[in-house]
Amino acid sequence: MRPKENAVTETDADKDRGLFTQISHSRTADEVVQQIEQLILDGVLRDGDRLPGERDMAQAFDVSRPILREALKELEARGLLVSQHGGGTFVADIIGQVFSKPVTELIARHQRASRDYLEYRRELEGLTAELAARRATETDKALLARIIADMRRAHENGAAEGELAADIEFHNAIGEAAHNVILLHTMRACYRLLSQGIFFNRKAVFALEDAGKRLLQQHVAIYEAIVAGDGERAKQAAQAHIDFVMQAVEDANRADERGRVARLRLLSRAAQPASGRASKQTTTEGTDISK
Repeated sequence: MRPKENAVTETDADKDRGLFTQISHSRTADEVVQQIEQLILDGVLRDGDRLPGERDMAQAFDVSRPILREALKELEARGLLVSQHGGGTFVADIIGQVFSKPVTELIARHQRASRDYLEYRRELEGLTAELAARRATETDKALLARIIADMRRAHENGAAEGELAADIEFHNAIGEAAHNVILLHTMRACYRLLSQGIFFNRKAVFALEDAGKRLLQQHVAIYEAIVAGDGERAKQAAQAHIDFVMQAVEDANRADERGRVARLRLLSRAAQPASGRASKQTTTEGTDISK
């Protein structure tokens, strides 16, 4: 896991009360564990996020440092946190473990998994967008608006990497706006594999003619439906987006295959001596089939 350099940042809703809340009952390690687990489950704390220092956390929870250390040790034992000597404590890469390494490598070796992945995503994206339209808070909508603005800016500047990054951030934000923790973590795992190029080359899809412009329009349509609270329209827009991606992937793969065959033909011609081809042609033309 590659930890993030910055410490955890607070959302607008947490600015007044802080990310962590004081333990108001018996002040036990179990209560600290439960609160941090909930933050990870809700997607507030993400893989690679660095936790505040021990003194600050103990003060935020209003517990002694021995109790905090006990809680952090338990969370490490559960595989939710990792400590780096002298480097701090980080949220573990639990999302990357949703798909085991053998399964990930198996998927990567078989191209048919690409279409299965998109088919699976089509249904998940539709459901997630529909729930987001019904449940998104004003904070969720503001985040989506910011991402759409970033996406527009990247597209206008021709910044392909920026568009790709905003694409995944947008879909992750919709997963958060759906407020369903199972969907949230499932979608994050899917996007992790996508960003790693396990299923298909996203850059190749963006490289297709007008693909960037059309993808932007599709993302805007999903965003507008969510902001309007129209679940059915959001679902249709999300599924139409995946339908386009599925076709774009097929087109990109077809273009790659044509290019591969063309290169093989060129290599074959280059390897065949011109005199050999001419001799064969002369022999064929000099044969009288009437005899």
